[in-house]
Amino acid sequence: MDLESMNAQDARVDALWESLDTRRQGQLDLAALQKGLRKLDHPLKNADQLLSEVFKAVDTSGDGHIQYNEFRTFVKQTEKELLSLFKSIDYNRDGKISKDELQAAFSRAGLAVPSSKLNSFFTEVDTNRDGVISFEEWRDFLLFMPATAPNLRAVMTYFSATMKMNAEGDVDVQIDDTFEGLGTDFLHAFFGSLFLIARTPPSSLFSSEPPPALEMSQVAVPSAVSQTLPPRPDIQDFRAPIVEARKSLWQSFKSVLIGCVPNPGYFVAGGVAGIVSRTSTAPLDRLKVYLIAQTSVKQEAVAAAKSGNVIHAAFSAFRPLVIATKELWAAGGMRSLYAGNGLNVVKIMPESAIKFGAFEASKRAFAKLEGHSDPSKIHSWSKFCAGGVGGMISQFAVYPIDTLKFRMQCETVSGGLHGNRLIIATAKKMWQNGGILAYYRGLPMGLFGIFPYAALDLGTFEYLKRAIATRNAKKRGCHEEDAEPGGLATAAIGGFSGALGASAVYPLNLLRTRLQSQGTVLHPRTYTSILDVTRQTIQGEGFRGLFKGLTPNLLKVVPAVSITYVVYDKSKKIMGLR
Repeated sequence: MDLESMNAQDARVDALWESLDTRRQGQLDLAALQKGLRKLDHPLKNADQLLSEVFKAVDTSGDGHIQYNEFRTFVKQTEKELLSLFKSIDYNRDGKISKDELQAAFSRAGLAVPSSKLNSFFTEVDTNRDGVISFEEWRDFLLFMPATAPNLRAVMTYFSATMKMNAEGDVDVQIDDTFEGLGTDFLHAFFGSLFLIARTPPSSLFSSEPPPALEMSQVAVPSAVSQTLPPRPDIQDFRAPIVEARKSLWQSFKSVLIGCVPNPGYFVAGGVAGIVSRTSTAPLDRLKVYLIAQTSVKQEAVAAAKSGNVIHAAFSAFRPLVIATKELWAAGGMRSLYAGNGLNVVKIMPESAIKFGAFEASKRAFAKLEGHSDPSKIHSWSKFCAGGVGGMISQFAVYPIDTLKFRMQCETVSGGLHGNRLIIATAKKMWQNGGILAYYRGLPMGLFGIFPYAALDLGTFEYLKRAIATRNAKKRGCHEEDAEPGGLATAAIGGFSGALGASAVYPLNLLRTRLQSQGTVLHPRTYTSILDVTRQTIQGEGFRGLFKGLTPNLLKVVPAVSITYVVYDKSKKIMGLR
């Protein structure tokens, strides 16, 4: 590459100094440096924390001002080190860095950088968009990097710090080597606020108005003493720490909340995934509810099981599926098999959107509690808990629609009402029989059951997906983000996690469904409580009755969850989400 002459370099440094010294004072304080960088539209213009580090690195005298000589020395030394790093990356010595050369340099340095981040960095530095990075582009972007010996790790940390934006549009500086612990920033602000309060007189802590002041004429104070007393402090001196403490605590809490809010795209991807998967498996869901509503015991299957005829018992156990399918078809053909699917879509779209959105928000909250901000690095137990929380939030949000759907399906019989007329009639009947409470029958059991189900489902899926990505990354020598399982593997682990969660909590799901559908045509029994429905089910059908409908449920859950995760992952990639 052509190296500029000493005079040309001095002229360029002088021009840069003049651009930064907008006040023409011959020196720069922190505010002046930031103003100059904004004029140049430099990436550091909003990165306050990183800019402070740069300022300290340049201000070698430590007097709070950058003099021209300090600036000139810093620039020349930094350019020299950046040139050395540039040459080490430029493997073919053509004076330009290609994307392949940069990727190879990261690999040689033992850094696994995801393709998305590499592409983002390359696009930001390659200002003329010619597909390569010249030394001038490299130097201009990294000139103010606060490192005495720049390396590729420092380069990516600097890039992340200058380009990471939070939900409010402010720069959120996230250095790779973050402090580990329990929310260090929040706790520091919290305890700092407590210290401010502790130094404040108690009288001003619990009152919004200043305490009544006594006039000096009302108090007998010896003249000799009054002359030595210090002047009485103004009440504002007492209230100022309280105001500052409240502001600090609120800002910290606000920052934590904002940091937990996921990109709206996660809600959209979740909603789309729910609609596609539920519509694809609607007949199996209809069959499951139909079998759950039935309370009779097939004596033929029981007798075969008791006699030890396993083959005949297995065949007899599957006969209800065939019979139920015929009865549903006779009740209305294909329309009967999709009864309630309209409500299913109305329900599943917000439910799936809220579930995945709340799951992502919960992961970010647990990341904050663990002392970092990367939801992909949280502990396995945190992933399971985040899944449970997401499931409970979504279940509560759509529970009335869920109840209406179950009861409508149990009112679908041959010759009866169908479609919107059946929905309206079922909704009116529920309101007449119990008001708003009728829509929330079985809610405690529903929330109690959804937590372990969602925890096992989402948590197991995340764990297996991360484990496969880690193994693939080690085999291929790349970043985990570029080694995630493909569509077929995603469907397989999704089906496994869904089956595991559904099987573990199926009895709770069955009891909740019977509470929701009690008093309908297909399920005329009524119950007084959760204990009552449990007692009646076990007495009438034995413990085996707690798992009635499990087979069609798994036949529905496995493909449904598989489709959900595949569509969710593909939707996230289309929207550029991790």
